[in-house]
Amino acid sequence: MTPEQMQDGILHGNAAVQRRSMAKAITLLESSRADHREQADALLTALLPHTGKAFRLGISGVPGVGKSTFIEALGLHLIGKGLRVAVLAIDPSSSVSGGSILGDKTRMEHLSMRLEAYIRPSPSSGTLGGVAEKTREAMLVCEAAGYDVVIVETVGVGQSEIAVHGMTDMFCVLQLPNAGDDLQAIKKGVMELADLVVINKADIDKNAATRAQAQITSSLRLLGMHGNPDHATHGALWQPRVIQISALLGNGVDDFWAAVSSFRDMQTTNGRLQLRREKQSLAWMWERIDAGLKQAFRQHPQVKAMLPVLQDDVTAGRIAASTAARNLLLAQMQ
Repeated sequence: MTPEQMQDGILHGNAAVQRRSMAKAITLLESSRADHREQADALLTALLPHTGKAFRLGISGVPGVGKSTFIEALGLHLIGKGLRVAVLAIDPSSSVSGGSILGDKTRMEHLSMRLEAYIRPSPSSGTLGGVAEKTREAMLVCEAAGYDVVIVETVGVGQSEIAVHGMTDMFCVLQLPNAGDDLQAIKKGVMELADLVVINKADIDKNAATRAQAQITSSLRLLGMHGNPDHATHGALWQPRVIQISALLGNGVDDFWAAVSSFRDMQTTNGRLQLRREKQSLAWMWERIDAGLKQAFRQHPQVKAMLPVLQDDVTAGRIAASTAARNLLLAQMQ
C-alpha cells in the first residue's frame, strides 16, 4: 500500500479500509529505514490539516492497577455516547531480548470487537518515560481518521511516567487503595503533573479507598500551594481532583468522564488547551532534533572510525569516559 493509498484510506475509506490504512501508516511511521522515514514525513504533512479535533487523554499507573480494564470500561462508555475511541497502548520492551508481549489488546476483549474503537499496541523499544518513540505521530493518524478521543496508555513503571503528560490534553494517574502512606502520596514527579487521580479497585476495600482519596487530595493541595508558580502545570481555575472507581464493575466511569469533560471545557474556554498543545509541538520538534543529532553523530565517518578504539580504551580503563566523549565530539565538529 502506497502512502497516497494510506492517506486516501484514512480520510475517505470505509471502516475496514480505514483500519487497515491506519495500521499500515503507523507501521510506516515506526520504521527506522531512511526511505520509509521520507514517505512517513510526507504522509504526516498531508494528514496534518485533518488533525487536532480529538481530545487526547493520557493514562498512567503502576503495573496491576487495572489500566487496561479501566480503558475498556471507559471506551465502551464513550461508544455508548456516540463517540469513536482510539487507544494507543505502549508495552515495555525487554532489555534482554528486545521483544514485547503487546498483550494489552487481548485484555480489552470487548472493546477490540467494536467498530467504533481502534486499539494499537506498540513496543516502548527502550524509550524512557513510558511511551513509544512514534506515539505522537500515531496520535495524529488517529485524529485524521476522525476519532473523537485518543487514549494513550503508558508502560506504567512509576515516578518516571511523565512523557505522556507532554503529548496529551489531560494526564490521569491511576492509583490503588493501600498503595502507600501519606509520604508516598506527596512524592514529586508523576503526582505533580496529574490533572486527575483515579483510585481504581475501590470495591475491594472501600475504607482504604476513602483513606487514599483523602491522603492524595490533601497532598495535591499541598503540592499546588508550594509549587513554583513559573512552572505550575495547573491554573487557578482547575485543581486536580481525586475520584474512586471500580473499572471491573463499571462503577464511577461516568463520574470520571464528567470530570474530564469539565476539565476540557474549562481549558478550552480559557485558552490553556491550545497553549498546551503549542508548547507540546515545540517540545516534540526539539526532541526529534536531539534524536536526529545523536543518530547523525553515530553515522559520522570520523566518529565511526575512532569509536571502536576509544570504546576499548574506556572499558580497559586507559582513558576516562568523559575524555573519550570529548574526543569524539571534537572529531565530529572538525
